[in-house]
Amino acid sequence: MPNTKRRRLLVHGAASVLAVTLGATALTACGSSDDGSDAAGPVSLTYWTWTPGMDKVVDLWNKGQGSKDRITVTVKKQASGDTLITKILTAHKAGKAPDLVQAEYQALPTLVSNDALADIAKNVGDAKAKFADGVWQQTTLGTDAVYAVPQDIGPMMFYYRADLFKKYGLTVPTTWEQFAETARALKKKSPGTDLTTFSANDSGLFAGLAQQAGAKWWTTSGDKWRVAVDDAATRKVADFWGGLVKEGAIDNQPMYTPAWNKALDTGKQIAWVSAVWAPGTLTTAAPDTKGKWAMAPLPQWSNSENVTGSWGGSSTAVTTDSRHKEAAAKFAAWLNTDGDALNALAKEGGIYPASTSAQLSGAFTTPPDYFADQPDFYTLAARIAKTTAPSAWGPNVNVAYTTFKDAFGAAAKDRSDFSAALAKMQSATVADMKKQGFEVSE
Repeated sequence: MPNTKRRRLLVHGAASVLAVTLGATALTACGSSDDGSDAAGPVSLTYWTWTPGMDKVVDLWNKGQGSKDRITVTVKKQASGDTLITKILTAHKAGKAPDLVQAEYQALPTLVSNDALADIAKNVGDAKAKFADGVWQQTTLGTDAVYAVPQDIGPMMFYYRADLFKKYGLTVPTTWEQFAETARALKKKSPGTDLTTFSANDSGLFAGLAQQAGAKWWTTSGDKWRVAVDDAATRKVADFWGGLVKEGAIDNQPMYTPAWNKALDTGKQIAWVSAVWAPGTLTTAAPDTKGKWAMAPLPQWSNSENVTGSWGGSSTAVTTDSRHKEAAAKFAAWLNTDGDALNALAKEGGIYPASTSAQLSGAFTTPPDYFADQPDFYTLAARIAKTTAPSAWGPNVNVAYTTFKDAFGAAAKDRSDFSAALAKMQSATVADMKKQGFEVSE
């Protein structure tokens, strides 16, 4: 998309999308050194990232390809989420953003709307073949531009206690209708046991479920944004889960609490709709049940479908402030497509790579230790990852997510109407975009 049109669509008042006053926060790091073009001599790049062990991965570059190309990368560890986005926008306001940033997929439109990310299509276009179409699409925002290289992804899956499914005579559901029937059957056999819980403290879970159902919350038409948080696909998801909560077929408690951990560890909750990174969470949440869980594809809305949603994931982007965009793009492509780099990312950072070629090599040739009894764990995960549905993010995901937590949190607690909570999410998202000066249609 031409920059002028991109800015008409995205910018207007978007500098306060995250409710920050740009420039108010003191800068703690500077951008790239001003030593001319990439061909003028040695290049020094700065990379903001939160991934654990990234400095060790970057050392591979600096001692290998980077040494040959005279491109040195320095890692500056950061917080993740909105905290990092705020810091990037603040630095960009002062023209001092780093050369490279790690950004979650849903944050890319916010950064692009503030003209903080460079189009690196000419430098990394060949990398497209390394990724599933639905993953690559998240870095293009539906245009010919490429604003980042996918790094890690979170394809969604169904996790269940294999031993307790056998004990209660349950069959692993392949459709959401079967999922509901399984929840009800379990309640009849063991009233004190829940198949799972609906949690409103992580918006990404609901977003991924809606994505699987075909939702596209933000799209563009001409010079206008179209917001459809309450589209038919999302309403279907909200009504499904709201119905299960209302009838008491599943629990209504949030995840990641001591009570939730205990429910998983004691068998009070015997399944979890999650993503590929779940083994790491289960290791600490339910340590006594190691080896008792199994993973299967996410239930489908119909027997003819084979699609999953995405919960989490991030990318590597080059900023518009970088004086060495070509060099920075070269590193971004290496980091997320080179076999040695991806193996190091898996070992040091615990990430599940977006690159399809890496999903069955190196660290992913054996199952996670927690799932040692499921040798095909990563083979199945790679197959599921290829079915990831495309997403559609907008410039104020933070507002939609915050409203979800408030509205759905109250609805889940009260076992009240989820469709009313979804309507609040839609209206709050639209109102915020209009307040920021975006052209919006519903």
